[in-house]
Formats: sequence, C-alpha cells, structure tokens
Amino acid sequence: MKKSKKKWVEFYVGLFVIVGVLCSGYLLISLGDLDIGGNKTYRINAYFSNVAGLKNGATVEMAGVEIGRVISVNLDTKKLLARVIMGIHKEVVLAEDAIASVKTSGIIGDKYISLSPGGSDMILEDGDILFNTESAIDIESLVSKYIFNKDPE
Repeated sequence: MKKSKKKWVEFYVGLFVIVGVLCSGYLLISLGDLDIGGNKTYRINAYFSNVAGLKNGATVEMAGVEIGRVISVNLDTKKLLARVIMGIHKEVVLAEDAIASVKTSGIIGDKYISLSPGGSDMILEDGDILFNTESAIDIESLVSKYIFNKDPE
C-alpha cells in the first residue's frame, strides 16, 4: 500500500513540475514579446531632430492602437539626426506620406511614436524611410524660455 501511495505522490509532483514549466514558458513568450511564429513585422526608418526620452521597445501607435514597437534609437553620424527604426505589424499598410510624431503619454508619461496615415498610393516596404516626422517637444526648454526670457512690457 505504501508503494502505491508513493507512486501517486511522485506522479502528482511530476505533473505539477511540468505544468509549472509550461506556464513559465508561456509567460516568458507573452511578456517578453518573443516572436515565435516567424517575422510578423517589417522595419521602417525615420529621422528626427529630437527624440528626447524615446527608448527601445516604446510603442508605435496609429489612432491610439498599438501597431508596432521601436526597435532601436541611435544617432546617424552623417545626417546628425536621431534615427529611429520601427517594427510595424505586417497587416498595417503605411503610405509613404504618413507622418511620424514623438508624443508623450500624459503629462510626464513615457514617449511613444504616433503615426498619422497618409493619402499616397505609394506604400512603404521593409527598410524604407519615412520622411515626414515631427520631433518631441522639450518641456524643460519651453519652461526655461518662459521664465528667464520673458519680454518686458
């Protein structure tokens, strides 16, 4: 009787461990945004004069809906502009005259890219450049201009 009970305990412990490993794997894939089923995005490059606070992994939105993520933010040393590489979901089609803007969630929230659709018949493909961009507004410089450079009346 003791051997039978011991086997059932071992069976349930093994089952518990397997379920735990499967749950951990699911959480790693879903929370880590791992792309398991092949590449579901295409890359778009955009150049900005100022992307203050924009980080890798920031969302790319259109009409308030997430359509991609920022893959990398770096400085183009030839153009001396910030180069942002965005991964856009393949089902989203962008016209070449779409506008990319650096926005802030709330007053002091995270930075993200907001895309406004264009009306052109030319469609952006993997590796293309989005030319119409609007840089981030630097709140600190606006406040310091207002405080220290106030025109006398």
